[in-house]
Amino acid sequence: MEIKFQKYQGTGNDFIMIDNRFNPISLSNEQVAFLCHRRFGIGADGLILLESEPGFDFRMVYYNSDGNLSSMCGNGGRCLVAFAKDLGLISSKAKFSAIDGEHEATLEDGKVSLKMNDVKSMELGEDYFYLNTGSPHYVKFVEDVENYDVFNEGKKIRYNDRFNEEGTNVNFIEKNNEELFVRTYERGVEDETYSCGTGVTAAALVAAVKGMSTGKNSCLIKTKGGMLEVTFDKVLEQNFYNIWLSGPAMSVFKGVIELE
Repeated sequence: MEIKFQKYQGTGNDFIMIDNRFNPISLSNEQVAFLCHRRFGIGADGLILLESEPGFDFRMVYYNSDGNLSSMCGNGGRCLVAFAKDLGLISSKAKFSAIDGEHEATLEDGKVSLKMNDVKSMELGEDYFYLNTGSPHYVKFVEDVENYDVFNEGKKIRYNDRFNEEGTNVNFIEKNNEELFVRTYERGVEDETYSCGTGVTAAALVAAVKGMSTGKNSCLIKTKGGMLEVTFDKVLEQNFYNIWLSGPAMSVFKGVIELE
């Protein structure tokens, strides 16, 4: 089977895009994992199928790099919107469906802004926060996050007794000057990624609860792959709506690969 694909990245969070509207293909978990493998395949944090959906511009079907279908991916959604524009499917706005519901998006000067789902609660632990921004996120403030052992400390939390079966993404964050530095261990990738869209969204909302946002209703986020911004409206202590994740999303290369 011959597959045409295009590779995109948003602040270093990279994805394989496949236009699955015509002559749709069905991929096994093993095939997705192969395509995402950085030694034997194309290499990516995840794979996204763009499919038709009545009433929407398109539907997003997202797989983690381990080959499993997954929950919402914020940077993946932003990259998919850029892919849809390159296909001529949309111009400056998009409305699409994903596993967590409907999303809106806008495109301007290479920046893609994605509306995330409302967040109405979060768990406040002794030294952590836990919330769902389309995917589950554990968020913890640490010192010197730049040199923090994200892989080993994140893996401990992701595989502890509470999260072992379902998994969680783990974010370590630190407020530095005019930005919030976020590093994320992602389930499904089972490693640190350069950036995580739902993760930085979770971190921005936690910062707002702690009174540590970089703006009144916004937060500038530094990731290993670049800068993102999260804007929001806050009602009551833990109730957020009109949440938007914004940043660059661009094509890297395209090609054709043969699958057995």
